[in-house]
Amino acid sequence: MSGRYGHQPNRHLPTPVSAPLFPLFADLQGRRVLVVGGGPVAERKTEALLHAGALPSVGAPDLTPRLLAWYEAGRIEWIDGRFDPHWLSGVWLVVAATDDADVNRAVAAAADASHVFANVVDDRELSTFQVPAIVERGPLQVAISSGGGAPMLARHLRRQLETLLDDSWASLAELFTRQRRRIRQRFPQTAERRRFFEKLLAGPLPRLYRQRLHAQAEQHFLAVLDEHATTARGSVAVVGAGPGDAGLLTLNALRAMNEADVILHDRLVSEDVLRLGRRDATYIEVGKSATGHSTRQDDIHALMLEHARTGKRVVRLKGGDPFVFGRGGEELEFLRTHGIPYEVVPGITAAVACAAYAGIPLTHRDHAQSVKLVTAHCKDSFDTLDWQSLAQERQTLAVYMGVAGLEGLRDRLVAHGRAPSTPFALIENGSRRDQRVLTGTLADLPETARFHQVRSPALLVLGEVAALAGTLHWFGAPPVCAVAPTHSRNLPTPTLQAA
Repeated sequence: MSGRYGHQPNRHLPTPVSAPLFPLFADLQGRRVLVVGGGPVAERKTEALLHAGALPSVGAPDLTPRLLAWYEAGRIEWIDGRFDPHWLSGVWLVVAATDDADVNRAVAAAADASHVFANVVDDRELSTFQVPAIVERGPLQVAISSGGGAPMLARHLRRQLETLLDDSWASLAELFTRQRRRIRQRFPQTAERRRFFEKLLAGPLPRLYRQRLHAQAEQHFLAVLDEHATTARGSVAVVGAGPGDAGLLTLNALRAMNEADVILHDRLVSEDVLRLGRRDATYIEVGKSATGHSTRQDDIHALMLEHARTGKRVVRLKGGDPFVFGRGGEELEFLRTHGIPYEVVPGITAAVACAAYAGIPLTHRDHAQSVKLVTAHCKDSFDTLDWQSLAQERQTLAVYMGVAGLEGLRDRLVAHGRAPSTPFALIENGSRRDQRVLTGTLADLPETARFHQVRSPALLVLGEVAALAGTLHWFGAPPVCAVAPTHSRNLPTPTLQAA
């Protein structure tokens, strides 16, 4: 169960249309870097390289007064003349900072042939590395990059971060750097160290540094270092992930996911949500499927217990809300029986989120005064439902289910008095990039779903409010007013005595 996706060696995150740059902080201390150009831009790039401890070689026929002063002081090497590919010999990086496009292209081509990373100022296509906007607080550096496509946006964000990150961050970074060996000796396990840092950063230490009380801050650090327990107790957070849009996660859900050692997630938790969790956590898919591989609930219980008993923080990440058709209650009962500490982080359930993203109000003064949440995964669960109550008008039904039971649902509702003309909306992949909404009437519901090949995850909203999807639509593709080519005209005769 190692790696980001334990139990799933073949699962990968989707590749973006434009692949992001690989973030890299390069150690250039004592290493040669070539800057081609001698003007103001080359001067700024050379200054940054000197700050990083590099040994810049500046190649150009002429230098700015400041570059010339650095050369005369022995801080840089000057290669007098026009660019020659031989200049690349022995350098680690090259920066092309001239105002001559032909020279810049020549530098990029020579660097590519020599397997040397090149940055061509203001030319994303020719560059093999980008210089990010930097916010620096002592040893702490925050790098911001737009991949070279929108440098002004990166600089704007940098200005915002400059106001948010005060000088206390430098003091914190210097303290942790200075005490790094001692901390690792005290807490050899990664999870222990992380909890130690979390305790420090949640306490008065940052405030003491903001108040310039450095001696008191150091004393507090040493006190926490001595008292912090090395035997960690595991726990489980049962967390709702919502229907798919990562923006719907709560702040508590993000906190839990970023503190987790192990994340046991449902199959339908979106990749966008999973990306927000800790990078070095162990991710294990424990989803259920009506047609494919499923993880038994007993096995999920066993995984929670196994990891929590080893002192790990476990997040049981569930689509929607864990207490709405999510078996969260069963999992808490199991954890309580075995003495495992737990917490619950609610999520936005699919009925609320998917209906909202489809422009459907679940209640409406003119159409629906109540909402009923229903699940009907199989025939046996159909038999336990109060169909007479479900068939009443002026209410909304939100049905969590696979599409296989739609015919039985339609027939029973009509048999108990629900009008065949009742509007419905089928919301597939609600709140996600590929959301699809189909609208129609109850009479054609199962045929419409089959014709348009509706797949899980899909939520059914049935009632007068479903007709508003066409006018209140705001997210994704417009609803499709779906009429199946043929549909059953042999609907059950409405009768309250029907089974």
